[in-house]
Amino acid sequence: MDPRPTYDYAQANVLKRTIRRTAGWKPLSLFYARTLHLIDKLVFRLTRGRTTFSGWLAGLPVAWLTTTGAKSGAERTSPVLAIPCGDGRLVVIASNYGQRNNPSWYHNICANPRARIQFDGDEQEMVARVLEGDERERWYERGIEIYPGWVQYRKRAPRQIPVIELSVPS
Repeated sequence: MDPRPTYDYAQANVLKRTIRRTAGWKPLSLFYARTLHLIDKLVFRLTRGRTTFSGWLAGLPVAWLTTTGAKSGAERTSPVLAIPCGDGRLVVIASNYGQRNNPSWYHNICANPRARIQFDGDEQEMVARVLEGDERERWYERGIEIYPGWVQYRKRAPRQIPVIELSVPS
C-alpha cells in the first residue's frame, strides 16, 4: 500500500468534497481569493508547518511556492494547490480563482523559473516549465480530479489558465 496521501476528489469525505465543489462558485471563490492565503498562512504558522486551513478543511495538497519578484527581485511566497506527480515533480495551476489576470507568482516564475517549494514537510529548489498543448490539458484534467473548482475557473477566466511543472534542477 502506498503511504502517500491521495488527494482525489472521489476519495475525499462528504465535507471535503462539498468544500472543494462549492469553492468554484463565484461568490465563494472571490471571497477565498481575498482571504484564504491569509488564513492558510496563519494556520501554517500555528501548526508549525504541519498543515494549512485548505489542507486541513478540504484535504487539498497545498504547497508554499517562493518565487523571485519579476520587477522587485524580492522573494515572494504564496500558497498554491500542488498536483504531486509521484517522481519529485509537482504541477501547479495558475487559475487565480478564475479571475481576469494570472496570479503574480506566475509572472514571477516566467521571469525567473527558479523557485523554492515547501511541500509535504520537504523544502527544495525547483525549476518551472510552462506546459502547453496535450501535456497542459492532461495535467489540467488531472487537477480537476483533485479540485473540481478548476472547472468553473476555466469557464470564468477570459484567458487560458497556465499549467506549470516544477521539477528538481538537473
